[in-house]
Amino acid sequence: MTQVAVNEALARDRGIDLDDPKLALRVAAERLSTVRYVFLVQIEDGIATAAQRASLEYADAVLIGWPENDAPDVVDLDEQQQAQVAEHMRVMEDHIRKYAAMERDWDIDGMTDTLIRITERVAEIRRLYQPDFLLPTFAEIRRVVQQEWDEDMGKIDPKEPDPTAEQIEEQTEDADKQQRQIAEHAERAEHADRSGQPEQPGQQHAGHHGEHHGDKA
Repeated sequence: MTQVAVNEALARDRGIDLDDPKLALRVAAERLSTVRYVFLVQIEDGIATAAQRASLEYADAVLIGWPENDAPDVVDLDEQQQAQVAEHMRVMEDHIRKYAAMERDWDIDGMTDTLIRITERVAEIRRLYQPDFLLPTFAEIRRVVQQEWDEDMGKIDPKEPDPTAEQIEEQTEDADKQQRQIAEHAERAEHADRSGQPEQPGQQHAGHHGEHHGDKA
């Protein structure tokens, strides 16, 4: 009971009407804004991957131009739609609890994926309350971000184009030529070493023997 009273007091201080049937619209936006900020802090020190960028930009796209509860294009929901909103909120909160655990464990990949799941639920809530507002899908966001990321990485570390068949053949011929030159050089060096060696012991003995015969004659 105390916790409920505190929550009600906090809601009044913030101007929140707990009886407002569109309260979920406001709460969903605030929850997504919070987890988005936490994610941004986690990745801002390094170079974000394409998946991280896409996850962050998907949250931005869903939050952009978030309507006030009394905006003219925000509709009232029937009981079935309200039940759908309640289910989306429940699943969203489940993901947020997992997200908090991943933050403590420094599981950035898990946070990246879970931010997408949270954003998907918030997007569904907004679609129910604001059906005429078109929201992009994550797949659309990811495709654009991947193209931009590839371009950025190409500027940082440009890759050489794949060699043609002719270039590969030329490279192979050059490598073969270098191998032949190395082999010829080694063969000449070996021949020079042999030419500069002293006579073998057998050759020296034969020479001295001939000299002795000459003396006797």
